[in-house]
Amino acid sequence: MRWNESVSESTRSVYITSPEGETGKSTVALGVLELLQRRFPRVGVFRPVARSADANPHAGRDYVLELLLARDSVDLTYEQCVGVTYDEVHDDPETSLSQIVAKFHDVALACDAVLVLGSDYTDVAGPTELSFNARVAANLGAPVLLVISGFDRTPDDVRQLAEVSLAELRAFHARPFGVVANRCRPDDLEAVGAALGGLDVPEAPTSPLPVWTIPEEPSLSAPTVEGLRESVEGTLLLGDDELLAREAMGVLVGAMTLEHLLDHLTDGAVVVTAGDRSEVLIGLLAAHAAPSYPSLAAMVLTGGLEPPESIARLLDDLAPSLPILTTHLDTIETASRASRTRGRVSLDAPVKVDTALALFDRATAGASPSSAQTGLAAALDVPPSDVVTPLMFEYELLARARADRKHVVLPEGDDDRILRAASTLLQRDVAELTILGDESPVRARAAELGLRLDGAHVLSPHDPELVERFAEEYTQLRAHKGMTVERAREIVTDVSYFGTMMVHLGLADGMVSGAAHTTAHTIKPSFEIIKTAPGVSVVSSVFLMCLEDRVLVYGDCAVIPDPSSTQLADIAISSAATAAQFGVAPRIAMLSYSTGESGYGADVEKVRDATALVRERRPDLSVAGPIQYDAAVDASVAASKMPGSDVAGKATVFVFPDLNTGNNTYKAVQRSAGAVAIGPVLQGLAKPVNDLSRGALVHDIVNTVAITAIQAQAGAAGEGEA
Repeated sequence: MRWNESVSESTRSVYITSPEGETGKSTVALGVLELLQRRFPRVGVFRPVARSADANPHAGRDYVLELLLARDSVDLTYEQCVGVTYDEVHDDPETSLSQIVAKFHDVALACDAVLVLGSDYTDVAGPTELSFNARVAANLGAPVLLVISGFDRTPDDVRQLAEVSLAELRAFHARPFGVVANRCRPDDLEAVGAALGGLDVPEAPTSPLPVWTIPEEPSLSAPTVEGLRESVEGTLLLGDDELLAREAMGVLVGAMTLEHLLDHLTDGAVVVTAGDRSEVLIGLLAAHAAPSYPSLAAMVLTGGLEPPESIARLLDDLAPSLPILTTHLDTIETASRASRTRGRVSLDAPVKVDTALALFDRATAGASPSSAQTGLAAALDVPPSDVVTPLMFEYELLARARADRKHVVLPEGDDDRILRAASTLLQRDVAELTILGDESPVRARAAELGLRLDGAHVLSPHDPELVERFAEEYTQLRAHKGMTVERAREIVTDVSYFGTMMVHLGLADGMVSGAAHTTAHTIKPSFEIIKTAPGVSVVSSVFLMCLEDRVLVYGDCAVIPDPSSTQLADIAISSAATAAQFGVAPRIAMLSYSTGESGYGADVEKVRDATALVRERRPDLSVAGPIQYDAAVDASVAASKMPGSDVAGKATVFVFPDLNTGNNTYKAVQRSAGAVAIGPVLQGLAKPVNDLSRGALVHDIVNTVAITAIQAQAGAAGEGEA
């Protein structure tokens, strides 16, 4: 496949289109966008034809485009990324085509690669829509990835649709480079792949067109509770508004008696019942709270009726988290509207986004059933870039962790952020997870949030067998401090100690904590139990500073307030190892207020001594110091202050003389240069333990778990070599 390079030598594009609506094209678009972002620093999105808000005032802006724009890596507005509306295509197709090409070129000039997403068949359905998409793709010079639906189709039907669609694309000079059959029955994946095998490529008859199959996932088309609320014109009477984002996996009319209704409950169901059925309301709340009954997504009370005062007081005291909605519509109309409501992969549905990306990854990472391709990334034939953006670095973290999955323990199972991050990590196959907490409440809360934690181990820190085992081990480790088994039993039930003991004894490969605990609470047990790696005297930290075009390593910015020269040398050596673990070639700058031999004083001498120690202990490392920050990063300054250095002007690892300097510098760069600061990443421990900020976002937790898994991979590789 040849990429479009008509805009400039460096701009690439790919066009995703379908022959009909409801193919799940947005799932494929999300996945392809992520593939491009792993290789290119500036990836844009373009929508040649968007929904017309004038034709449908309720449609508003194109939610698929908004979803993709929220994940792209180019600062372009929504308006810049839209070609024309359906109305404009209807009025004058030729002029519209010219406008599309012109606007695409404007987008492409700002990008290294552009994902072009074809029309959605939401305005006009017919055979001419695919042909118009084909004409657009041909005029943009963009190779086409065809997405077809296997929903309610036999493998032969899918093959026939693919052949007709490919012929239509080629008739208008578009160049297909692959086919994705989406929404297939899981049992039919191999049969569909076989049926699509051997699709001809006219320009290369001996090379069949690559094909990938993706199974139907009901949760992607299931509406959220919020979506149902809008459809039935409802309001939230009681419950946790965060749970409105949960998928509604079915609609059940609660017209029968409670005892019969209980037999029909299913996980994720929304029960629609008349507002005066107080016994049904109370009974379903009790069933929802009971571990042996399914977890409901919501209840809808119809007819504009609300519970009477006595029931309302009871509900206030119960304070249910289950969303209870009220609507003025009658039960039949409410159930009818709810059952017709479709879900969508959009910005306000993060669990759907995780699910869609996971499906895409699993379906396209391996070989195509019809070719020797190693996956869709290979079919795209995307060359790597020398530039590393924050987005590229974060994707690489997940990919590396996924390549050799490690077991990470998360002690804070009572924090929703941890549960959300765990769901994302499991969906993306990043790591094996153990979550600490009482299993029933943890899984019940996850179900309420609509999260998937089936693949996680949930373990109580009061498990009697493990508590006894951990207490005995901890007593031996701390015998020199007079520790007793009785006291140890109390200590190891603390989640940080319990998780650390799991890592120490090999029941997990690493630990991530701190979302709800202080740094000291998180890392103190590791100092007592795991201790430092061989040859390292101190535990320190680094921040991975993701700048616009590269990643730098800053240490120590979080642990050691005023390191000695020996400790500085340790920090430098550990930071170099951490840099190498994450793909950063280590060139170490030992920072000071003076460069080379020009300055004197205790602070400068400390850095000078530390630099000498690094050279003595690790002559293989490139290190310079003392050196000022400007001489470390700017080649022109380096040429005058430290000429001939293999580090000055191109340093990647920055070792600060003290915590005050390091902490302030990383925050200054983070805020003023717009850098993404990932960390602190602890280093020097024999096994990885990492601390979270108590303000950590779900995204931060996901990254930290991936980092911990990669550190565990490096530790396992070191043990293997030893």
